[in-house]
Amino acid sequence: MNNKFRKKNAVKIAIGKYTAVFLALLTLSGGCKKKDVEQLPTAKVVRGTFFIDLYEEGEIGAVNSVNISSPSIPWRFGGNLKITQIIKDGQEVVAGETLVVFDPTEVQKGIIDSEESLEISLAELEKLHAQHQSDLEELNTSYEITKISLEISNIQFESASYESEIKKKEIQLNLEKAEIALAKAKEQIENRIKIQKEEIKQRNLSIEQSRLQLKEAKDALEKLTVKSPSPGIGIIDRNWNTGNKYQVGDQPWSGSLLIQLPDLSLLKATAKINEVDIAKITKGLEVQIKPDAFSDSIYKGTVSAVANLAVNKDNSSKIKVFPVEILLNETGKNLLPGMTVSCRIIIDKIDDVLFVPKEAIHLEGDKYFAYKKRGNVYEKIEVEVGVSNTDYIVITEGLKKDEEVALGDPSVNEKKEKSNDK
Repeated sequence: MNNKFRKKNAVKIAIGKYTAVFLALLTLSGGCKKKDVEQLPTAKVVRGTFFIDLYEEGEIGAVNSVNISSPSIPWRFGGNLKITQIIKDGQEVVAGETLVVFDPTEVQKGIIDSEESLEISLAELEKLHAQHQSDLEELNTSYEITKISLEISNIQFESASYESEIKKKEIQLNLEKAEIALAKAKEQIENRIKIQKEEIKQRNLSIEQSRLQLKEAKDALEKLTVKSPSPGIGIIDRNWNTGNKYQVGDQPWSGSLLIQLPDLSLLKATAKINEVDIAKITKGLEVQIKPDAFSDSIYKGTVSAVANLAVNKDNSSKIKVFPVEILLNETGKNLLPGMTVSCRIIIDKIDDVLFVPKEAIHLEGDKYFAYKKRGNVYEKIEVEVGVSNTDYIVITEGLKKDEEVALGDPSVNEKKEKSNDK
């Protein structure tokens, strides 16, 4: 009997152990199917100074800058400028350093042509002087011969007292003819001198024109090498035709802006404010400026100018914006013209108020709610709010300093959990 009883008890104990193990495995299996509850991020209610601000992208520029433009050269040299050498964008330069060089081929050809033209004109002038001298010598010789003829006729006339009346008359006519011939010879000399002076004048004008053309060509050649008038950092401008910064091979129009040499001791940021927000911006507002490339650096500035007229945001956009200039109170090695920056314009500030992140506040109908954390649960409470900025909103009633609120709606998470359980 005792052996049979002992065997029954052993079987019961074994069955009990197996049942316990099975139930334990079943429990673990069910636990693996259930996901951990997702924790919502939270934030504390803060009491302090609340800033009403506006964030906008801007671009750094210099208040004072020397503009380097493409030179203006005469159209007879082709009129087209072609860049053959240009500094690197952002390169530091010293006064007198070469910034841009343009193709000199056409101008050099113009110099050669002007030199040849001048040489020909000078040779022709010399030849003309020799011709004039020869002509005047010939006229003067003719004049002297005519003068001698007049003197002979005059002698004959004085010694004709014993001649017949007919002979006297003939001698007198010869004398008058000699006088007329002498006067005509003199007049020819005078006229010839006048003509020669005019010819010399015209030739000198031609020479002067050749000299001016040569000087113009040499001046144009000099202009094709553009040098820096002062030290600075060369900021290359954009070619409006390509949209890219000027480079070797580009052909800018005469007078096109090529390079800016900014004065880095005084900088500004230009932001484009949309039509909705421009009424909030006034001169004197404080601005915090953060370079996109150096987000750890923050610079202070002040709104110095607000445009009265709207402009297109860019060439391909019909959106209207108002350019706003911000004068920086300080400069730094990380700030260079052309850099993109984030501008935080402080429109107003309210001291000693409560505020939370905007994600913590929910609008249902015409009422605002927040989920205040109590232990491991969230309590939905009604709140009253005030002004807001990009990230935060003022709480006027319903919450206290340092209370913790959910940055989201816990009920949404609960629904997700129930859906996952199914």
